[in-house]
Amino acid sequence: MAAAALAGVLALAGCAKDSGNTGSNNAAPQDQGSQQTCATAPAPPAAAPAASSSADAGEKVDASALRVGLAYDVGGRGDASFNDAAAAGVDRAKAELGVKDANESTATASESEDSKAQRLTQMATAGYNPIIGVGFAYAKAVEAVAPKFPNVKFAIIDDDSVKAPNVTPLVFAEEQGSFLAGVAAVYKSKSCHIGFVGGVDTPLIQKFEAGYLQGAKAASSKVKIEDEYLTPAGDISGFNDPGKGNIKAKAQIDKGADVIYHAAGASGKGVFDAAKASGKAKAIGVDSDQYNQKNVAEVKDVIMTSMIKRVDVAVFEYIKAVAKNDLSQLPKRFDLKVDGVGYSTSGGMVDDIKAILDGYKQQIIDGKIQVSDKPQK
Repeated sequence: MAAAALAGVLALAGCAKDSGNTGSNNAAPQDQGSQQTCATAPAPPAAAPAASSSADAGEKVDASALRVGLAYDVGGRGDASFNDAAAAGVDRAKAELGVKDANESTATASESEDSKAQRLTQMATAGYNPIIGVGFAYAKAVEAVAPKFPNVKFAIIDDDSVKAPNVTPLVFAEEQGSFLAGVAAVYKSKSCHIGFVGGVDTPLIQKFEAGYLQGAKAASSKVKIEDEYLTPAGDISGFNDPGKGNIKAKAQIDKGADVIYHAAGASGKGVFDAAKASGKAKAIGVDSDQYNQKNVAEVKDVIMTSMIKRVDVAVFEYIKAVAKNDLSQLPKRFDLKVDGVGYSTSGGMVDDIKAILDGYKQQIIDGKIQVSDKPQK
């Protein structure tokens, strides 16, 4: 995502003012004649071209001896989102690092903690090492199982609560990538009315919500935002219920929202379906570049961008680090600075605002904009 040139100057005082607390969710919607009249903040200054790095160029790592265990969250491979991103990381490790043996198993919506622990135990007993828990739902299971297998390396995505020498957290700055999604929504909304659909109301998904709200408000003091979840904390069915996602998104579109961002896993397909059926709304995907996901190919024309959470990169880099027997070089958090999060450009629907998005991205990297991981409503 190399930055494009952009003319425009933003005073530091203005930047501070527009870093996330302007505007109100209850502002009246505007009847916009063009897609950019919703934005009220000055565009950020142009970002400098990204410097290329060749630190790892030509490095050959052999991971053929590793037997990788991948314990999916609800939805598993084929969810066109979070789990598929993890799968892509393992697939890349097979192609580039020579991994030959990878065992995959998927959680069910109603399974117990014991079932998750049993899944990890079976993998460890069978000789899989490393073992990756895909999602915070595996935190308790990893905490229980890892001490029993001190010579097995475990990683857990989206959780850093497990403190054990053989456990590596793979966590992300979802709020930073979601900030850019909020900016994109404002610039592409014709009604100055946008929406957010979260899968399950948890601290993790609140990070997506927080960044999206802050980014939208940074770009516009006029924007109206619909902001809802499919299920409360404890009910993880919100990540695997496209029907419910469709109903919620349709309701937001009926209220006037014309850009909907989802952070709802497999339920996001329902959001895309609702946007497509409306004939007027666009949607923002999450985790993977959903425009290119086969499972949602029939509705890709409404997916204007996706907030990329590079779970694939984190999984690949973790496997690579294990193969090198050196975990010290892994980022503590996969954020914008290390391209751990970002946005997609597939389909060309945000090409005209790419310079603006990259300008905001650079300001976050430089620390001029601090993105909160707690929603400010």
